[in-house]
Amino acid sequence: MSVRVYIGLGSNLAEPAEQLRSALDALDKAEGTRLAAVSGFYASDSLLPGQPRYTNAVAALDTTLEPLQLLDALQAIENDQGRVRQERWGPRTLDLDVLLFGQQLLDSPRLTVPHYHMHARPFVLYPLAELVPADFVLADGRSLAQLLAACPFSGLERL
Repeated sequence: MSVRVYIGLGSNLAEPAEQLRSALDALDKAEGTRLAAVSGFYASDSLLPGQPRYTNAVAALDTTLEPLQLLDALQAIENDQGRVRQERWGPRTLDLDVLLFGQQLLDSPRLTVPHYHMHARPFVLYPLAELVPADFVLADGRSLAQLLAACPFSGLERL
């Protein structure tokens, strides 16, 4: 039985929009996953000064994988696209984050769902809002409408 999951995509190195397109293709071809929908692409400032702007999107996937299996598949795609994990907030060719995994709440050393910072990231919330109903409620009880109201669109540019 498949579960609908939402993945945040981001890149600020090596042709970011092309990195996202390649990642979407890889997500659709990964064993146990099927790409269901993709938001528009957005440009956003880096969380740290001095880094190139990011290109971001959110993808909806249907998967039969367990959460940590999906995380492993995402990290393999990142690695295949040249991701080097030198520093936590450094520039990157590709960043894939599990934002939501059905209506599951997860809190493990490797994976927290809903994603622990998504409530404060317009580059996640606004693309996600393109893919879910207006009355969408996260597994932790927060509504997407509430999160959007508390997180202005500022700093984003729809590409």
